[in-house]
Formats: sequence, structure tokens, C-alpha cells
Amino acid sequence: MDQAGISIVAKIAEYAVAPVGRWLCYSFRYSINIEKMKEEEQLLRDDKNILQLRIDTAIRNGEKIYDNVNTWLTKVGPETEKVRKVLQGSAEVKTGCSLGTCLELKQRHQLSREAERIAKDMAEVRGKGRFDQVSYRPPPQDLITPTDPNYVMLASRSRSTEGLLNALRDTNINVIGVWGMGGVGKTTLVKRVARKAQEEKLFDEVAIASMTPSPDLSKIQKEIAEMLGMKLDEESVTVRASRLWERIKQDNKTLIILDDIWMHLDLETIGIPLEGCKLILTSRNRDVLISEMGTQKDFELGALGEEEAWSLFEKMGGNSVKDPNILPQQLR
Repeated sequence: MDQAGISIVAKIAEYAVAPVGRWLCYSFRYSINIEKMKEEEQLLRDDKNILQLRIDTAIRNGEKIYDNVNTWLTKVGPETEKVRKVLQGSAEVKTGCSLGTCLELKQRHQLSREAERIAKDMAEVRGKGRFDQVSYRPPPQDLITPTDPNYVMLASRSRSTEGLLNALRDTNINVIGVWGMGGVGKTTLVKRVARKAQEEKLFDEVAIASMTPSPDLSKIQKEIAEMLGMKLDEESVTVRASRLWERIKQDNKTLIILDDIWMHLDLETIGIPLEGCKLILTSRNRDVLISEMGTQKDFELGALGEEEAWSLFEKMGGNSVKDPNILPQQLR
């Protein structure tokens, strides 16, 4: 036989023998591959259980779970189900063999090959399940929910609400003022407006801070940061302002409410940018808003008229207000 013929025969032998070798290899490594698959499944279950403990602890602490963590958990079930099917197939084959000592060679090969593949898949899933953090503390946005759901049904407050919403929708207005005497409902109104603005997707986040006659900048920064899900550990007001500034600038859909301003506030010193967010400022003094804070649109909130005040009283008191035996006592 010439050299060319020898080469052809060798190549034919290579193509014929190699697959047979691999086929037999899976059969001979059946027990090893099955055990390796079972080991990987146990490791995967252990990882899942540990992760679930971390998740349960985070949920009890009122934290939200990251989406990728929940996604990883959904991948564990299908992998363990694959293991169950392979082990079930192995048991069925053993049952059909004499004394359980033999396995039909074809099925032995198929199960071994599947077990090896599943073990590799589970190892890959485990590698993607090593999370440094599984949860985050969400901003306490529910704090802006008003206490009286009927409040804006009053005609005067409905007009104020719609006016404020229009100002928030206006891309040319960044700083809005609401002024009126104490107790007329400025805080309730701006909280209701903030909620409606979020429902309209005007803002992703809302932060509100209450002012005092002698404002504490660190306290103001802390209130705003906590509502944005931040933690300010720095002592320096300047450093805290820089971090808060960068956080607010990250998202152009943030509404900041400074409630009950008494005097000029340096927004930059607090860490509030004049661009990149919207501001609602409330005060008892119109001049503080216009002259000191430079509001671009202002709304006066006056006391309720007699008719609206009585309507609100009826809504809060319910049927008892109409009881003639109680009415005189209520009116005194």
C-alpha cells in the first residue's frame, strides 16, 4: 500500500475510533459523573439556602432585594430538576437490569454525558450567585402620602393643586413657592402635589425636609439624604453637601421640598443644585420666597372660606356631624 493509501486508512481509523473512545469514556466515567453532579447540586442548594437567609433578614429590615438576586434564585429550581430526572433515569435502568449490577451501555453513556453537562451548568450558576450585597434600603417615599384623601376635593385646594402641577410640568420653572399663614394646609397641599406628580411620572424621587426658625444645615442634609436612600457619614457640612449635590445631579427627575422656610437658605451650602431638579418652597412670608429665595412661580394659600371649612368638617366628622344631639356641642 502506498503512502497515500496509508494516510487515508489512518484518517478513517481516526474518525471511526475517536468517537467510539469518547462514547466509551462516558460509559466508564458514569459513576464519577453522577457523583460529581450530585456534589454540585448539594453545593448549589447550600448556596441558595445561605442566600435565602440573607434575603429573609433583609426583608425583615424593610429592605428591597436586587432584581439580579431574585433572577438567580429562579435558575436554581430548573437545575435541580434536571438532576432529579437524571437520577430517576438511573434508577429505572438499574431496576430493569439483573440484580441491579448492569446498565445498558447506551443509556449509561447518555446519563453520564447529561450528568457531566449538568454539573458544569450548576458550577456556572454557582459562580454567578456570589453577591456582595443582596438588598438596598429604598427611599422612604411613602412619607409624602397625605393624611386626608378628601383634602384636594375642596375647590380652592383643587385649583392650587392643579396650578402647582402645571408649574412642575413647565420645563422653564425650577423653583416654586407656596405661601400663606400657619395652619392653612401648605404642607398637606405640597405632599399631595408631590404624590400626584409621581403618579404622572414627573419625578422618580421626592425628598422633603422641614425647616425651623434657626435652620440646622446638617439636619436638613440628613433628612433629604435619607429620603433619597443615602447615608451621610461625613461630619463636614461642605463634604456632605458635595455628596448630596452629586446624588441629586445623577437623576434629573428629583423633586425637593423645603417646608416652612423662615429666612434665606443657601441651597448650594446644603447641597441642592438649582439645575437638575425641581424645588417647592413653602413659607409664611411671601417676601422670603420671592426676594430671598428667588422663586419663579408663587402660589398663595389662603384660609378656607366658611362653606369649604364646614364641608371639610363634615367629611372628617362623618354622620356624627349631622346628629342634632351632638351638633350644638360641636359648634360651641
